[in-house]
Amino acid sequence: MPVYVWEGVTVSGDRSKGEIEAKDERAARLLLLRQRINPSRVKAKPKDLLANVSFLKPKVKVNDIVIFTRQLSTMIDAGLPLIQGLDALASQQENRTFKETLQKIKADVESGSTFADALRKYPKLFDRLYCNMVAAGEMGGILDEVMSRLAAYMEKAQRLKRKVKGAMTYPAIVLGIAALVLAVILIFVIPVFQKMFAEFGHALPLPTQIVIDISEFVKSYFLAMIGAIGVGVFLFKRYYGTVKGRKSVDRLLLRAPVFGVLLRKVAVAKLTRTLGTLITSGVPIIEALNVAAGTAGNKIVEEAIYSVRSSISEGRTIAQPLQESGIFPGMVTQMIAVGEATGALDQMLNKIADFYDEEVDAAVDALTSMIEPFMILFLGGTVGGIIVAMYLPIFKMAGAVAGN
Repeated sequence: MPVYVWEGVTVSGDRSKGEIEAKDERAARLLLLRQRINPSRVKAKPKDLLANVSFLKPKVKVNDIVIFTRQLSTMIDAGLPLIQGLDALASQQENRTFKETLQKIKADVESGSTFADALRKYPKLFDRLYCNMVAAGEMGGILDEVMSRLAAYMEKAQRLKRKVKGAMTYPAIVLGIAALVLAVILIFVIPVFQKMFAEFGHALPLPTQIVIDISEFVKSYFLAMIGAIGVGVFLFKRYYGTVKGRKSVDRLLLRAPVFGVLLRKVAVAKLTRTLGTLITSGVPIIEALNVAAGTAGNKIVEEAIYSVRSSISEGRTIAQPLQESGIFPGMVTQMIAVGEATGALDQMLNKIADFYDEEVDAAVDALTSMIEPFMILFLGGTVGGIIVAMYLPIFKMAGAVAGN
């Protein structure tokens, strides 16, 4: 549908401008009049030749969606009609891709579609959780409250994601720098010492010979090693892409000595937060479990949630199958059981999520403080060991000269 650029005067007398989708200029003017805007100028928007080149379009970030959700919630709560709110947010949106998406959503709503159905056309931006909560809000007449809950949920989910990413990024960066330093030493520095030692004509100490042999191996097979790492990553991704592979890897991750505890706490925090938010917003429990399973991020946790869904269909409780899975701590299953018994499951789930958010904070801090000395010890020991190995022949020769 064509896009028109307009300028006009609102009911309050303020000058305003923006963009609107319509079949033609006349339809655009009628739509503006319905929004109580008197258009003074309506003109077809010039076509951008690069607009359809997907890789040149700016990406829509999660933060863009969070801000949009929070602003739309405020507008609806203030009494602004949904269409007018969408139009206002689209006109002020700086991200061109998101702007076009919001304009299309607004056009769908204007043509009679529900807001949730309009959002479902863009699953990459608005996932099942988002769309189901909006649908529940529309049905219950509490769209402003649901949008506010959604924004709060997304903000907390982003915070949790940043914490975990931060915990994983630090050791990865340190190991990357260590690998780069070692590669430079082995490829460029050690050969200089090797030439110098060759001129002496004496047998080298064992540690020195080992370092020189490693250096020669790395120089000879450096490209092959890079290729092997690339092939290994590719094969791992292929294996992880299968159901069996993902289950095996995810099970190992949950059982890992240090990271497993952190991942388990993250899974509990994410699951309880998602489920609590959905139930509070009026989404039916079966659908809420389906959505929560899709956002679990771990195949073992996902299967445990699906078993809960099956047990509820058979008339059982939520807590019992969660306890049987062996993934969730006893405190979590007991609190959920109390929530079910008292009819306050959503509140109990949110309390568990708040508690485990703090637990994730503590686990990340403990992990970082534990990894740091190990990394320093590894770097210092490796580089120091190479330096000592290289200077051993010099010390040996200096001792021989002093003895003569």
